[in-house]
Amino acid sequence: MNENEFRVEKTKTVFYVRLPDKTKAYLRYKVENNKIYLIETYTPPAFRGQGIAKLMIEKAIDYAIRENLKIIPQCSYALKYFIKNEESRRLLSDEYKNMSVEDLEKLYQQKLEYEKQ
Repeated sequence: MNENEFRVEKTKTVFYVRLPDKTKAYLRYKVENNKIYLIETYTPPAFRGQGIAKLMIEKAIDYAIRENLKIIPQCSYALKYFIKNEESRRLLSDEYKNMSVEDLEKLYQQKLEYEKQ
């Protein structure tokens, strides 16, 4: 999966990818107090497992770096990304950056349960 196959675009509230079937995958976010909150990630079922959500998270990370923002991962996918990509955790807001992997995993499980409801 790469940027050539799926292009991530950005508005003031979402990073998104237009998909071949005219649907969109998206990452909702907000910027507040020098922080970017990664609120919700959605990829239509037919396109899951192709790295689209990862592309959007990485675009959000690039944006956070450019704008000197700390990252608050609020949705389960964003949390899972930072659990898997330890080198990116330095960009997290202090309350997340200082969490152990076990605590991040616990938070991930809680978010996953909440999102399933």
